[in-house]
Parts: sequence; structure tokens; C-alpha cells
Amino acid sequence: MSEFLESSSQCRGIKARSFETTQWTIVFAAGRESDEDREVALAELCEKYWYPLYSYVRRQGNSHADAQDLTQGFFLHLLRNGAVGSARPERGRF
Repeated sequence: MSEFLESSSQCRGIKARSFETTQWTIVFAAGRESDEDREVALAELCEKYWYPLYSYVRRQGNSHADAQDLTQGFFLHLLRNGAVGSARPERGRF
């Protein structure tokens, strides 16, 4: 998990204007505990969602540093609580 969080800092330079359409195969791969492609899928989720989440948090009135911390905390929450593994298409977008 720490390797993912360290590598996710590289995602901060990647900018996306909006949330992309959910690619459920990536979400499912990221949620599997024993899948060898998990780290790759987690990095891909970070690339796709880090900046849109950060932008959303900034629009809520948070400072740059606070928005970075909150966004990173969200990804940490997903990893620690296994929330990625419980994501389902019938519940909506990721």
C-alpha cells in the first residue's frame, strides 16, 4: 500500500477536466486482494481520478495543501477499508 501512495504523488501532475466514464474492469482489478495486476489498476485509478477529486475539493473552498491532503486521504481510505472491492456498477459510477 505504501508503494501505491508514494507513486500516487506522481499523479498530481496529471490533469483531467472531469470524471471519466467508469472502467469497471480497472475498478474490479484494483479491488482484488490477490490479483497481480492490482498495483497497476490502483495506479490507473489514481491517474484518472486524482485530479478531478482534487478539483472538486478545491471548489468546496479548501486550500491547495488541504485539498491535496484530503484527496490523498480519500485514496488511503479506499485502500485501508477495502472500499474499492465493494464498488458495484449497479450502484452507479465509481
